[in-house]
Amino acid sequence: MLLISWLTPSHFVMLGLQIVFAIAHSGGAALRPKAEKYIGPRLYRVLFALVSLPLAVILIIYFFGHRYDGLQLWQVQGVPGVREFVWLLSAISFLFLYPATFNLLEIAAIQKPQVHLYETGIIRITRHPQMVGQIIWCVAHTLWLGTTFTLVTSIGLVLHHLFGVWHGDRRLSDRYGEAFEIAKQRTSIIPFKAIIDGRQSIKWHEFLRPSYLGVAIFIALLWLSHPLLLEATSKIRWEI
Repeated sequence: MLLISWLTPSHFVMLGLQIVFAIAHSGGAALRPKAEKYIGPRLYRVLFALVSLPLAVILIIYFFGHRYDGLQLWQVQGVPGVREFVWLLSAISFLFLYPATFNLLEIAAIQKPQVHLYETGIIRITRHPQMVGQIIWCVAHTLWLGTTFTLVTSIGLVLHHLFGVWHGDRRLSDRYGEAFEIAKQRTSIIPFKAIIDGRQSIKWHEFLRPSYLGVAIFIALLWLSHPLLLEATSKIRWEI
């Protein structure tokens, strides 16, 4: 019993929250084609956001509140250079998590939301930038915190995004058919593989877009507000 005393209920709660989020997020994406026919793309986007965003916020707050639960597998927070390395990885992860292909007006349903088949910018590096960004984020935070709770959280997030790779490709294939198969052949899931193979080449001017400036500003604000976020979430009391 003592050997598993570190396995707190929060480990299972986090996995449960991730499963609920994955079902809502991926399930909502799968229902999109049919749902848009009945309620239109704008209303669908609003409903999708009303379901996904609160679940994501709950996940983030719960993670902040329990990040040191369980067994401490390693402790590197006092090692010189680790903090800077973790922040560098985190910054890079956001460049992948929020690529320039996002249209904020579509996300907010101000413009008609559409499914796009992109092959520019960061998509030249990897066809699934969000998956890559999530893995980088998980590596950085698991390294920094070193707890079993963080490791379990990271495994759940990575598995969800790996499923999203298959799910996203399937949905694009159903929607675009041969056009997606051609784009698929010219891109890669593994970062830089298509560039190394000669199927793609980086065109730096494609990264000179306001959206990337927005991501850079977001990273700077996150750096400044991170202590405040940790302090605010620490005041939330969880039953489990």
